[in-house]
Amino acid sequence: MPGRVQDTPPNVGEFVRKLRRSRGLTLEDLAEGSGVSKSMLSQIERNKTNPTLATVWRLCECLGVSVDAMFEREDKPPVLDVLPGHATPSIRSADGKFGLRILGPLDLGGLVEWYEVRAEPGALLTSEAHDPGTTEHLTVLGGVLTIEVGGEQREVATDETVRYRADQAHAIRNKSDKPARALLVVMLSRP
Repeated sequence: MPGRVQDTPPNVGEFVRKLRRSRGLTLEDLAEGSGVSKSMLSQIERNKTNPTLATVWRLCECLGVSVDAMFEREDKPPVLDVLPGHATPSIRSADGKFGLRILGPLDLGGLVEWYEVRAEPGALLTSEAHDPGTTEHLTVLGGVLTIEVGGEQREVATDETVRYRADQAHAIRNKSDKPARALLVVMLSRP
């Protein structure tokens, strides 16, 4: 006897939109990385079209999650949920010098996000302005990072934390000759 059919299908558009935003990607970024056109992505996120399985697969590959993640449902969350290291999605800069491990769960995307930052010497991460009211909180765990925002630059050393408005263009840079590690928490503005 086949398994019980779910009452409602997964909301693919909401899943893709939350995941894209939690990764700090624009529609253009996701279109470029997945090979799915920007107009199709817009339709998917607004639930104006149902994507093919091949399209869903390409989006999930680009976003660093399995297709299964879109269809997972739990009646109540587990008391203790341990993710293996290989299941933690990560993003690397084109030159490979800057890496972000996405530590926050998908269901908090749009509210709070947190990342492990790894920056090789010369690494640079530039970000466009996030939504109004968004702040970032960066704690350096090893090495020295330079934060650039609002025309100011500050070096942040091991065990120091910097908090800054991320609703304007900003950058994290490793100007030193040694690798750096940090924890980055992004507090998004409430709608």
